[in-house]
Amino acid sequence: MKQQDLRLAALRRFALAISILTILGHGFLGFEPSYASVFVSLGVSYTVELSLETISAWSTQRIPRYTGGVLPMVNFLLSPHISGLAVAMLLYANENLMPIAFAAAVANGSKYIFNVKTERGTRHFFNPSNTGISMTLLAFPWVGIAPPYQFTENISGYGDWGFVIFICILGTFLNARFTKRIPLIAAWLIGFFLQAWLRNCYFGTSVVAALNPMTGLAFLLFTFYMISDPGTTPFKTREQIIFGASVALFYAVLVMFHVVFGLFFSLFIVCSIRGAYLYYQAWSDDAAMTLKEGAG
Repeated sequence: MKQQDLRLAALRRFALAISILTILGHGFLGFEPSYASVFVSLGVSYTVELSLETISAWSTQRIPRYTGGVLPMVNFLLSPHISGLAVAMLLYANENLMPIAFAAAVANGSKYIFNVKTERGTRHFFNPSNTGISMTLLAFPWVGIAPPYQFTENISGYGDWGFVIFICILGTFLNARFTKRIPLIAAWLIGFFLQAWLRNCYFGTSVVAALNPMTGLAFLLFTFYMISDPGTTPFKTREQIIFGASVALFYAVLVMFHVVFGLFFSLFIVCSIRGAYLYYQAWSDDAAMTLKEGAG
């Protein structure tokens, strides 16, 4: 299966998985955000994505990617669907819906603003959901992340453990079969263990306390369903390892400086650095091509 086909297959399955989790969360698990936040986030996500794609297609004189029937439209909306549900699931703004709308708009708008030419075509380099969440946490300091307990609030015993194990197995399967980001995930997890050990060695931090975030379902969702986004992470194994380990490194730095929500900010920082490198690489390739044409 081609890389583009794998990405589409991954998007379909991630969209289905997060849709089911949202329904179960609000219906049975005990999600704290309101129902309205889900519909507002999805509405803004769809609207921004469709609007910016229309403007982009018009400015570049091409056909919008959502045209051609129901299937192209559904495939096109998979990405904003995932971003919209992720924002609504992970952010908590009490009864205020404006930060949710802001996060959904930033998540989808970032794909059209921050993109760069690569050997695989023009690609965006910021993880949409993570970017929307990170910018909202910075812009609205009173907004927080939804409480971790909401994912298993109404289940206990074997159901509690079984749900977590299912999330891990499903995430491993999706990333092994479709995104091909297992090296990245492994590097992130190993790096997280190492940063806990190093913080213990040099600062006396309890290893158990440093590893405690790994016990939350939010950490698992971040690990298997956010950091492994195939559209905004490297494809080659060596680069995947560097990417995953770098997120762990910046997480440790942020924690040592007492910065909260380090998971999201560390991923945003690494995506920013990778984006700057891709911009430099594109500029270098264009300069080399210009010199070659001039010499010819």
